[in-house]
Amino acid sequence: MFNILRPLIFSLNPEFAHRAAVNALALGAVPAQPHYNPPELKVNIWNKTFGNPIGLAAGFDKHGECYPALFDQGLGCVEIGGVTPLSQPGNPKPRLFRLTEDEAVINRMGLNSQGIEFCARQLEKNGKQPGIVGINIAPNKDSNDWVSDYLTSFKRVKGLVDYISVNISSPNTPGLRSMQSDDNLYELLIALINERNQGLSTHNNKTLPILIKIAPDLSSEELEHIAQTCLNTKVDGVIISNTTLERPNLKSHFGHEKGGLSGKPLFALSTQTLKQFYQLTQGTIPLIGVGGISSSEEAYTKIKSGATLLQLYSALVFKGFGLVTQIKRDLVGLLEKDGFKDISEAVGADCR
Repeated sequence: MFNILRPLIFSLNPEFAHRAAVNALALGAVPAQPHYNPPELKVNIWNKTFGNPIGLAAGFDKHGECYPALFDQGLGCVEIGGVTPLSQPGNPKPRLFRLTEDEAVINRMGLNSQGIEFCARQLEKNGKQPGIVGINIAPNKDSNDWVSDYLTSFKRVKGLVDYISVNISSPNTPGLRSMQSDDNLYELLIALINERNQGLSTHNNKTLPILIKIAPDLSSEELEHIAQTCLNTKVDGVIISNTTLERPNLKSHFGHEKGGLSGKPLFALSTQTLKQFYQLTQGTIPLIGVGGISSSEEAYTKIKSGATLLQLYSALVFKGFGLVTQIKRDLVGLLEKDGFKDISEAVGADCR
């Protein structure tokens, strides 16, 4: 179906096409993928069970409008967002570019968001889902107190999702990546952890995992500091990585556009960062590998480089949700070929 519709989809403005896809999913107009969650692909972390390791990265269902339908596409996890405390329009259009020749996307959306209250109501309306639901939170662009912004969103949804990821690495909010520095990151994580650990008698928030999402454009020294802060604060997980500001040998005439680059050209850099972080933390922190996965082999490489879970986004723009099913089927064979009985045995295999 996707291959038939692809020429039409690619004839549309990228942001309009994205909006149409969200609407189609919300209306139930997208055919489901086969149900395929073999036991070899099951992942157990954070006292939660993921039917398979393939998730959808933040940025697709920004406002929590269609995520229930996304589980029919074979995903084990969906991450909503990024969401800001108050609604904000984001950057001026055009702000989303499809680099077809590179199988890549450049975006400078600027965290356009309906706000945390809108998302919270969507979560309350939809209730429990068959898969894992996370939410990515970020501060408002014009805020004078980013830690307070994160806390506002955290408090509103902490009883409604399976995990919360903290966006400290979007390149499209000026200064946001400074939250990755030692003192800023430590202060933020301690504030969120303290908030999570309050009121345990009214809701089981103690097991709510807190993750951070980091940039791929970090020096070895910066990565070491982040890893140490994560170990010191006992953060539950790290998503590696967000989009890059680098432009590695792009062919598309949109390659000069400002913003974060995702898709195939990001794979090498994000995987290198993933592997380095896994080694720095000696595999003690669960990592989600995201960035440039467009094939089963690349998904498997992420796992062997230290990823317990995976996230897709840009590749789905070019290949459709059939890619999810293909990766799951192929992963079973790849695990068997290398003598692994399940995903957990393969995590970090290339780092040993």
